[in-house]
Amino acid sequence: MPAGPISTPVSVSPPQPNNPQLPEPKDRVMRIATWNINSVRLRLPTVLRFLQEQAPDVLCLQETKTEDKTFPAEALKDAGYVHQAIRGMKSYNGVAVVSRVPFTDEGQRDWCGKMDCRHLAVRLDGGPEVHNFYVPAGGDEPDPAINDKFAHKLDFLAEMQSWFGAERKGSDPMVLVGDLNIAPLEHDVWSHKQLLKVVSHTPIEVEELGKLQAGLGWVDAVRHFVPETEKLYSWWSYRSKNWELADKGRRLDHVWVTEPLKNRLKSAAVVKAMRGGEKPSDHAPVIVDLD
Repeated sequence: MPAGPISTPVSVSPPQPNNPQLPEPKDRVMRIATWNINSVRLRLPTVLRFLQEQAPDVLCLQETKTEDKTFPAEALKDAGYVHQAIRGMKSYNGVAVVSRVPFTDEGQRDWCGKMDCRHLAVRLDGGPEVHNFYVPAGGDEPDPAINDKFAHKLDFLAEMQSWFGAERKGSDPMVLVGDLNIAPLEHDVWSHKQLLKVVSHTPIEVEELGKLQAGLGWVDAVRHFVPETEKLYSWWSYRSKNWELADKGRRLDHVWVTEPLKNRLKSAAVVKAMRGGEKPSDHAPVIVDLD
């Protein structure tokens, strides 16, 4: 069943009576959105509607599932997002940044020696460096000895820790976004107890993500506004036909900022309405406004 109108996101900024929406564009400086779109070509109309309704300055996409030559670049340019960085492959993975704000393409890293299009970075003109990640999901069995996909996920996280520790500083203004495929907190999942042995919420994954976050003192921009005691999700499985009623979600999609940007955080939202409708992604976009 379709959710509510797209123009009304589920706000997680400080409560405002009778005004659950994010600030209008004129009231803020920079809006950054991240979204695992699960095929940008299949869901292009949904993306265009989201851009029209929520007007992010920068949209970071994951799991675009298309080669660069077939990425819908012109349609997104026509929508005003003329600045683009694309890293895609056929049918799998893929990341992209589309923006109304000029930026310098800072390139990508091939993590774990795999050319699988899971990262790119841009530097916004007059603004921070933005890293867009699609961390491996990790398969079904949370044991690296018997599951190569889970081993890859742990190796990927370890390499992220090492690279950021060596190449960047917490005093650098940076934003890290993406589908990190880990719901780290107890209330980032519908049932902490039942999901402790399920990939995305296992203690070893949470520990490795915690090391990454602590390395540069990254600030969880959404939890900056939402207490850890409150449930908060960005992903709901396709397997649940009544996903909204059951509400068995996980918070897999994240926006982090370094300390210099902490005081510039203005508001945040998970736009849950985008999980509904026709042929939706199983992820909802996450938006953060920076003053």
